[in-house]
Amino acid sequence: MKTFRALLKTMRPKQWVKNSFIFAALVFDKKIMIWPYVLRTLAGFALFCLISGVVYTMNDLADIEKDRQHPRKRRRPLPAGELAPGVAWVSIAVFGFSALLLAVWLSPTFAAILAGYLLLQVAYSFHLKNVVLLDIFAIAAGFVLRVAAGAPLVNAENFSPWLYICTTLLALFLALGKRRGELVLLGTGAGNHRESLYAYTLPLLDQLMSLVTSSTILAYALYTFSAANLPRNGQMMLTVPFVIYGIFRYLYLVYSEGVTLAPDEVLLTDRPLQTDIFLWGVLAAGLLYLN
Repeated sequence: MKTFRALLKTMRPKQWVKNSFIFAALVFDKKIMIWPYVLRTLAGFALFCLISGVVYTMNDLADIEKDRQHPRKRRRPLPAGELAPGVAWVSIAVFGFSALLLAVWLSPTFAAILAGYLLLQVAYSFHLKNVVLLDIFAIAAGFVLRVAAGAPLVNAENFSPWLYICTTLLALFLALGKRRGELVLLGTGAGNHRESLYAYTLPLLDQLMSLVTSSTILAYALYTFSAANLPRNGQMMLTVPFVIYGIFRYLYLVYSEGVTLAPDEVLLTDRPLQTDIFLWGVLAAGLLYLN
């Protein structure tokens, strides 16, 4: 039981919230009331969570020595010695194979995207995370693949390409925030934990975040009145202030409160941000389905 708890902790279920991007096609293609599509998307979400757990385990195995020098990550089961590397490798093989096999049964196209996501994460864990700029683009690509994976599960017909652009920009924003947090937390020893952090500086990351922030808001605003599947009355633009507030709230936490947590951890702990996302979701769904 102790080994199971350590393995589950290594698979980081708290971070599976990022896989909720797979529901974008179900919601924005207006098929949330069609139960077969809902069930298929839930199954896809579960398989993405399983693959994510495999990726997190693999990443911890690759970084086990560096994580032992990290003020937070050294408490993870593998660097802390609570989980044997052999057990971790067996779980990777079993869960990874099972997830891909079930994905083929669910949808061959979905399975191909899931396999692509896994390959991307393997490349990230063992190489790309140490390459400046490519590391944040790899993170962003992972989010885009999550969104794309939902489309074949619901046979999406009116899913706007604008959502892929918005997802890419938002993911870049979050990835930059993650790198900034690492740089602030680790200080001069940041490069010892991740090689790409040698190349990043706070002024560079701040400038990139400023650029991506503006682009994200603009792209979402353009989506709200130009996407083909949205109400023609332009009411979807009412959701723009919630997006702006969410971004501003995160920036406030980073620059005024000195928060260095990863963006997904911030989402799980900050009540105003949670409330904002909830209100955005309710308003967006209402405008989509009641018009």
